Amino acid sequence: QVHLVESGGGLVQAGGSLRLSCAASGRSFSDYTMAWFRQTPGKEQDFVAAIKWSGDRTYYADAVKGRFTVSRDHAKNAAYLQMNSLEPEDTAVYYCATDLAFRRSVIISVREGYDYWGQGTQVTVSS
Repeated sequence: QVHLVESGGGLVQAGGSLRLSCAASGRSFSDYTMAWFRQTPGKEQDFVAAIKWSGDRTYYADAVKGRFTVSRDHAKNAAYLQMNSLEPEDTAVYYCATDLAFRRSVIISVREGYDYWGQGTQVTVSS
């Protein structure tokens, strides 16, 4: 059974940093895209960032480009989201996700492209 568990969320002041982790279990995720989405109350999940299975390509939403960095550790079967220069608009529940497409060559930025999801971790940025 596949599980994704996010951690690292919390309360931070504007301008601060947080590092989210996504621990995967149940299978190896080395050959699959890992992505991060976020959601605020009453809205759909928005794409934040993703990293290709090989780790050599990343893709970011315009809203976080230059501030967030996605990475992965194959040995630990984990993915990370380093968030710097946080803004109140970044407040949301953050979810990690992965897909079933073996060694997908392109990065998908819509939630329909992902098959497994974590339970989410709350990030709150105060002004």
